[in-house]
Amino acid sequence: MTTKTTPDTRLAEQLLSVEAAADRLDTTVRFIRRLIAERRIEFVKVGRHVRIAESALAAFIEAGKVPPLTAASLRPKLKGVA
Repeated sequence: MTTKTTPDTRLAEQLLSVEAAADRLDTTVRFIRRLIAERRIEFVKVGRHVRIAESALAAFIEAGKVPPLTAASLRPKLKGVA
């Protein structure tokens, strides 16, 4: 019985260097290295090099999104006021 092995899509995705990730976020290399040291972003070690997957960078950005305030959320809901 033979089984087909499907290539992992995560292996085929683009891996960014620390410098490229910093450029993509428009921030410093030091900030990216701090995220890695604090394990706040997923990374891959390729030998002695550190790479960040585009999906990991997108997940980090998505986790930091803050929804906008609406007029309804600014006013407290008044219950039982006569």
